[in-house]
Amino acid sequence: MESLEDLFSKAIKLEAPWKITHIGFDEAGGVIRLFIDFPRGSVFRCPVCGKEAKAYDTAEKEWRHLNFFQYACYLKVRVPRIDCPDDGIRQIEVPWARAAADFTFLFEAFAMTLVREMTVNKVSQIIKVDDNKLWRMMHHYTEAARQQQDFSEVTKIGVDETSKAKGHDYVSLFVDLEERRTIFVAEGKGSETMTAFTQDFKEHHGNPEDITDVSIDMSPAFISGVEENLPRASITFDRYHVTKVINTAVDTVRKEETQEQALLRGQKYLFLKNRDNLTESQLKTLQSIESMPRLNLKTVRAYHIRENFQEIYKEQTREGFERSLKKWYFWASHSRIEPIKEAAKTIKRHWSGVLRWYDSKINNGILEGLNSLVQAAKAKARGYRTFKNLKTMIYPYRETRLFQSWVTHLK
Repeated sequence: MESLEDLFSKAIKLEAPWKITHIGFDEAGGVIRLFIDFPRGSVFRCPVCGKEAKAYDTAEKEWRHLNFFQYACYLKVRVPRIDCPDDGIRQIEVPWARAAADFTFLFEAFAMTLVREMTVNKVSQIIKVDDNKLWRMMHHYTEAARQQQDFSEVTKIGVDETSKAKGHDYVSLFVDLEERRTIFVAEGKGSETMTAFTQDFKEHHGNPEDITDVSIDMSPAFISGVEENLPRASITFDRYHVTKVINTAVDTVRKEETQEQALLRGQKYLFLKNRDNLTESQLKTLQSIESMPRLNLKTVRAYHIRENFQEIYKEQTREGFERSLKKWYFWASHSRIEPIKEAAKTIKRHWSGVLRWYDSKINNGILEGLNSLVQAAKAKARGYRTFKNLKTMIYPYRETRLFQSWVTHLK
């Protein structure tokens, strides 16, 4: 009959020369400890050259392993160093965990799968592990997976910024628009983020001169960053970012006019949503307000200018797109509604980038989701404390292949 030690050895797939010498069971503490050793005279491979050598000395180390039933399991191991004839005294690599890790490979795979679905803080509570250890684990695998990424085929990128926390500093996200993956996360939102991206891009086999199109907002910092670092890239101000400028103007008009027209109070989203997206009740309210021509509401006029702008993107030819944009600009700039006139001037200053959309046809859908992506990552990284932690959550949360690389490293 097999001993209990033999059964546990099979359960954790322990191979010679390693063997479980005895098992410690603390029922009150809910812990099982497997004490692992090796026979005298065993040889181990040098982690540098692969040659075999006998143990030089040993040190006791402990790793957290997957639970056995309701009991936390730890491997307590006498780990040797060897005296390699070529490379000197070296710490050996154990087959169940990476160097300097607190957990076994299997436990790390389990923990990272949980982190994918819930907050790090919650995972820490469930598996009863200090969250700092979880963060260190995720930093390691995120960096290891990113080192394998190849950006040599990337030609179109989207860039957007969002706040790290309400009223706090910003992070900038760089996305491969064709493969729909986050390829870089930078702290800040200035032109230096574009410089940092370019350096990282080169380190991942990307050529800045191969980037033909960049979708950004109208931030002067981003514009100058593109011009300085991506010499052959054409800038596109996609529909989402341009419409956002007009939406802000419409809302400004509504706020100003609300002081005189009580019927506009509490109707912010009535004039920011597309007509097709309004609820039946909201649509009735809008139609009721529109049917009061005697009021000649600036908000309604601004809303119609906004709707007219959106129609421009339905044009079938570039000539038609530019012609409609010019007509819209004339209407908006002569509207006698100051916020709308300012929005028109902003678009005029960025005219070539607005027109470029028709040629690049950059899909703004992924850009619209950038902010919600970061919000979701921040929620999962609740209590993240540092930019490094937030970045670690953003990469695999958006990039499924990066998360898969996490797990690949554990096999």
